[in-house]
Amino acid sequence: MKSFWNQRFSDKRYAYGKEPNVYFKEKLDLLSPGKILLAAEGEGRNAVYAAKMGWEVYAYDFSEEAFKKAQALARENKVEIHYTIGSLNDLTFEAEFFDAIGLIYVHFPDSIRSQNHSKLLSFLSPGGHVILEGFSSNHTIYQALHPKVGGPKDLFQLYNNEKLSQDFASLTLFQLEEQKIRLEEGYCHVGETTVMRLFAQLK
Repeated sequence: MKSFWNQRFSDKRYAYGKEPNVYFKEKLDLLSPGKILLAAEGEGRNAVYAAKMGWEVYAYDFSEEAFKKAQALARENKVEIHYTIGSLNDLTFEAEFFDAIGLIYVHFPDSIRSQNHSKLLSFLSPGGHVILEGFSSNHTIYQALHPKVGGPKDLFQLYNNEKLSQDFASLTLFQLEEQKIRLEEGYCHVGETTVMRLFAQLK
């Protein structure tokens, strides 16, 4: 899997573009800057946007090629991001360290999904927010029609209301719903599909 992502991110083009995810930007703009963690951040588009908005940004991804692209994008935008090459298991932040966590197309398999979400939430301070957008269980239908939309092909990696409401039960859910959207993110997220969107706050 790591070799797959390194190959994808070795392209000179930015696979998902240089602009932040629309939903991430919309919700981040509602919050006062603090410390934010961006999981599986890839080429840095959301991290760089958050840094430009005054956030102290931490991010991780296990792809070395993603790290290189993210750092290049940060230099291009004259901002700094703290980017770790590694997986969630490699993170050693103190509990309640972050004011926000961004999960933008971070698809954990069902076998580790709840455990991983729980670990991420342990880093979130009381009153902190979670912004999540990921492909929903209906994504495979649209993926067959629009192959360029990307995303997992396996249902056990896709999200639905039940999975997310269970994993984030300790939070106040301001939004948790499936939406049909058209993605226009780089060359790897292009087409119509359905996504789950979650915006929540730790009680």
